[in-house]
Amino acid sequence: MGLYITGAILILLIIGVILIYNGLVQKSQMADNGWSDIDVQLKRRANLIPQLVNTVQGYATHERELFADIAEKRAKALAAGDDLASRGEAESELSRPVARLMAVAEDYPDMKASQNFLDLQQELADTEDKIEMARRFYNGAVRELNTRVQSFPANLLAGMFGFRTRDFFEVSMPERALPKVDLGGAS
Repeated sequence: MGLYITGAILILLIIGVILIYNGLVQKSQMADNGWSDIDVQLKRRANLIPQLVNTVQGYATHERELFADIAEKRAKALAAGDDLASRGEAESELSRPVARLMAVAEDYPDMKASQNFLDLQQELADTEDKIEMARRFYNGAVRELNTRVQSFPANLLAGMFGFRTRDFFEVSMPERALPKVDLGGAS
């Protein structure tokens, strides 16, 4: 009889460990998926920026310093890779000259009326929104993973199986607000 009770307890413990492990895997996969979404959108933005620079360059050739700053910051952002702190800082730094570029564009009515510029501006604004949504998803997934990793009894097994808390992805973009696109006057 004691052997059956011991066996039942052992089976329950094994089932508990399996459930905890699978829960940790699920939360970890959600965080990985969230980071992948952020990475895709950041790369999309990085690919849009040279097109936008080329469009503005045609109108504002005297802004060479700004164009060089954007190219340098874009290269740093791409080189930061998956290190969240470095990537967040690099993306924040890139946002500043891009916002200045959009402000420069406001001084050129011909460029503002250019359909190519309007399309790029709209695409960049959409991408910024997608980055924000992906960041929220990722940070939510990280919050759930971190809660699971730090909660009892999962915290007893998380370290043993290599699960760790992760950092949130923060990008400070105080100048992020892009000028509003008025498509009413572009017809």
